[in-house]
Amino acid sequence: MIPVRLSGIFSLIPGLIACVAVALAAVAVQALELRLLGRGWIDAIVLAILIGAAIRSVWTPPASVRPGIEFTARTLLEIAVVLLGASVSAATVMAIGPGLLAGTAVIVVLALVVSYGIGRLLRLPHRMAVLIACGNAICGNSAIAAVAPVIDAEADDVSAAIAFTAVLGVAVVLLLPLLGVALQMTDVRYGVLAGLTVYAVPQVLAATLPVGAVANQAGTLIKLVRVLMLGPVCLGLAILTAFRRRESEAVEAPARVVSLRHLIPWFIIGFLLMMGARSMAVIPTDVLPILARTATVLTTLSMAALGLSTDARAVARSGVRIAAVVVLSLLALLVLALALIYLLAMV
Repeated sequence: MIPVRLSGIFSLIPGLIACVAVALAAVAVQALELRLLGRGWIDAIVLAILIGAAIRSVWTPPASVRPGIEFTARTLLEIAVVLLGASVSAATVMAIGPGLLAGTAVIVVLALVVSYGIGRLLRLPHRMAVLIACGNAICGNSAIAAVAPVIDAEADDVSAAIAFTAVLGVAVVLLLPLLGVALQMTDVRYGVLAGLTVYAVPQVLAATLPVGAVANQAGTLIKLVRVLMLGPVCLGLAILTAFRRRESEAVEAPARVVSLRHLIPWFIIGFLLMMGARSMAVIPTDVLPILARTATVLTTLSMAALGLSTDARAVARSGVRIAAVVVLSLLALLVLALALIYLLAMV
């Protein structure tokens, strides 16, 4: 499943070294944030892609470095997606109650449709609109990174979507508590609001912990449900992409049969299997933190590789429209989240 032959391993080393260097720089900057500001406002995953893109703007990787960068950006990212499945269990999801569980799933679907529609209305390409929609509706950078290989997204599109989503994600963490106070929300309501709107799990913690333990628990559980939607969404996109590709190739290969292997990427199957293993307690408890840290490390390396593959000038050219789509999509998600909260008449 991993397209690497033993004879080609050595060709990956220069690119891997470059990605590790960028990732270590990102971790160092995040550590500096913690020391100076008391909190990591910008995650190392985001910093890795920003630093990588900055380097790429003044340095073009030579041919000897590109295989390792491509391997890191795709294969290591797919492995990270598999490991993310261990972060979600069926018991954790069901603990939030059937009404809120179903409501969260509906909000994710509606947010996907609305965000994609906004993207297309503002004339974003199909793949870019899908990336932003998934990042907005599910889990920000992780969703964008997971969906990218499913829809064959270009590195420039992935980098642009992550960059703008990341900046807005930080703004949400800072402004959401003010909205909670303005609306006089209870801890439960605010926690659900944070879980439905904040992009990344660490950002949910940052947005809810200052409010209290109840808000933190509610936000984390809702956020995990959104993360759970990543598997089905990726599966659906994989099927749609496979059939779109088959239709475009119908003239050249009319007799080609689309197999299950082509419809469902191996890493999506791995994600679902890992989630099942977590739900059935097959994975030892003390191994779960190791898997989570490994997924974070691999994702950071992958983002460094994407940054090194990104043409910053192409990102800048499409910046205004992307920023508009991200902002409008988040506002739509916020409205949907508030509607669900008050519809369920939560305490």
